[in-house]
Amino acid sequence: MSRLRGALIDLDGTVYLGDELLPGVVDGIDALEEAGVEPVFLSNNATKRPAQYREKLAGFGIDVPADSVRNSAAIAAAFLADRHPDAGVYVIGEPALVAELRAAGLDVVTRPEDTDVVLASMDLEFGQDALQDVLDADRQGEIAIYATNPDRTCPVEDGEIPDCGAVIGAIEGLLGREIDGVLGKPSRVTIDVALDRLGMEPDECVMIGDRLGTDIRMGKRAGMRTALVLTGVTDRAAVEAHDVEPDHVLDSLADAGQLVDDRRSTDRP
Repeated sequence: MSRLRGALIDLDGTVYLGDELLPGVVDGIDALEEAGVEPVFLSNNATKRPAQYREKLAGFGIDVPADSVRNSAAIAAAFLADRHPDAGVYVIGEPALVAELRAAGLDVVTRPEDTDVVLASMDLEFGQDALQDVLDADRQGEIAIYATNPDRTCPVEDGEIPDCGAVIGAIEGLLGREIDGVLGKPSRVTIDVALDRLGMEPDECVMIGDRLGTDIRMGKRAGMRTALVLTGVTDRAAVEAHDVEPDHVLDSLADAGQLVDDRRSTDRP
């Protein structure tokens, strides 16, 4: 096994819940950095722009470079600017996602007749009007439909709220077909973004997060080591029942020192 050099760390449910930093997280991140493990923070939450997440981390005493924070809004914007640069993009999502797309030079549209691509995400006001627009756009010709992430819910201080997975389900049920792709975790798109930022091979990295179906599945898919934390949406019973098995199960990110100890043991001759 290669030496552990990089850590891909989820945010919601791993570093914090809502506006509350989870206990011991700073110590856990410090333990990784002191061992020479570089962190990159990855979020499927597209309700803020990466700069806002960096500012939030800084408020918790976690100061990282701007390019060490990526979320599905920025990843989706870069993907669409590359693959569909001239498309009219209809967005189901929050204002931060729209701002990220426009900053990438994309044409964000609001009418079905102008729509070439639909990008679905968490939308706190999602409802009948958006579904009607998607239906009308689809009836006018073939459109591409992507989503920022597949998460059914997002963890918050007092529980969970509906996330993009619910929007995907509504669109697929409406049109009778699957969407064309998910751009955030666990997609290959996000794997490539993270590894390119770190400049490392997959087996030199560990993926740390609270979701088996996205965080851990992505790490396994990429050939990384994986560590599930139990501070978000997954408990030990769910670990036993799921088809994705993490390499490590940690009570929280505060226990990241265990990953460093594991790395040291594999480095010994």
